[in-house]
Formats: sequence, structure tokens, C-alpha cells
Amino acid sequence: MLKDTITLITGASAGIGTACAEAFAREGSRLILAARRADRLDDLATRLHDEHGTACHLLPLDVRDREAVAAAVAGLPDSWRNIDILVNNAGLSRGLDKVQDGDATDWNEMIDTNIKGLLWMSRAVLPGMIARDRGHVINLGSVAGHQVYPGGGVYCATKFAVQALNQGLRLDLLGTRVRCSAVDPGMVETEFSEVRFHGDTARAAGVYQAFPPLQARDVAETVLFCATRPPHVNIQEILVMPTDQAAVYASFPRGVD
Repeated sequence: MLKDTITLITGASAGIGTACAEAFAREGSRLILAARRADRLDDLATRLHDEHGTACHLLPLDVRDREAVAAAVAGLPDSWRNIDILVNNAGLSRGLDKVQDGDATDWNEMIDTNIKGLLWMSRAVLPGMIARDRGHVINLGSVAGHQVYPGGGVYCATKFAVQALNQGLRLDLLGTRVRCSAVDPGMVETEFSEVRFHGDTARAAGVYQAFPPLQARDVAETVLFCATRPPHVNIQEILVMPTDQAAVYASFPRGVD
């Protein structure tokens, strides 16, 4: 169903972004891979080509840089311009501070990546989709866009903002055949916690010991499900959780073997 489509994935160098690239490559999509770490993009593109024969176009960029995003999309070669699917995956969390103890640098990085980065990429890609009257934007949100937890106020605020943008975008696109979906995961074992704790790998590892978390491929398969529905079907939102996590702060401590 996705053979020869063009899918742009942000944050493609790790975690859910890499898993999405693998899932869409398996279905025959051509991939535009965007992330800051160019070396990882090179390695991923080589592997996908070797395993699936996937054609990849690389965009080493930071989604926080509005001008760089606009220039990268505007500068795509003709054969890569007609983007069918945009997966806005790039996002992060920094710290677990209370607001009164928060670090402004951490706040800016979360707001600029999770909200503005999604906006800059959507603004660059959507006019082409609307002109062609086809396309699909899939935004990676979080359970943190539904429920707030202690120390996560600012991160949760960015994900609540993504929820609002999803709803607004669906209204803005009404009357076109461009779809907008949201995939909101619970706990996923990726580099997320290592990034949150500024490289403290021991602390990050402890996050995933209470119960079996989701894996990046679980979320990628959910994204793929959204992307492969018939054109008249729009999956507006999916909240996907580990079995042992009933809410952001309610889980069963089963342990991980």
C-alpha cells in the first residue's frame, strides 16, 4: 500500500524515529530522514538500502531552526518533493524539576523542539500536500499530553500543546483530503530517559525496570497502522500503553526479566 510513497520522518536517528523508518521501509516507502546526527542517518540509510533496497534522502538538521527546515524542504530535489506522509517524531524531555526550580535552558529546548519544531516542519510540508489534495501528517504525542505527573509540568505542557495542534490542524484541513493523526505512547524504552537525565545512563536504565515498557517498534507499528488506512479513514488519535501501565502514574510493578 505504501510502495513508492514518500515519507518524511523527523528524529529519525534513534528510537521511535528509527523504528518508523524500518517499518515504512519494509512497506516499500521512499524515506526522507531528518535528524541532527548525520552519522546515524548515514548508517541507517545504508542499512535500510541493504535490507530492503530503500531509497533514502537525508536531511541533517535541527527542527528548532525554522529557516533551516524551510530551506531543506524547499530545496528537495524534484523527485523527492511530493511528500505523502510526514511523521513529526522529533521531541524530547529535559529534567524532572518543579516549575519553581526549573532550568530555563531545559524549558526552551523542550518548547522549541516539541512545539515549534513540529510547527516549522508542518508549515513547510503542508502547502504541498494541500496543493496535491493528498497527504497525511502523523504527530507523535504522549500520554503526557493527557495527564500531568510530578516534575513533568513543562514537558506535559508541550505535549498538551501537541494535542491542541492536532485538533486545530484537523479543523484547518477539513475539506481537503489531507489527514492528521496522533499517536500517543505511554512508557517506551528508548534514549528518552537518558536525554531527560542529561546522559545519566544508570538513572535512565532504572526507569524501565518496574514493568515491561513499550518498545520503539510497537509505536512504529501503530504509526504504520494509521498511515495504511484507506483514504476515507482518518485515525484521529491512538493512546498506546504498556499492559502494566494504566495511567501515567499508575502501574503494576511486575519487574522486567
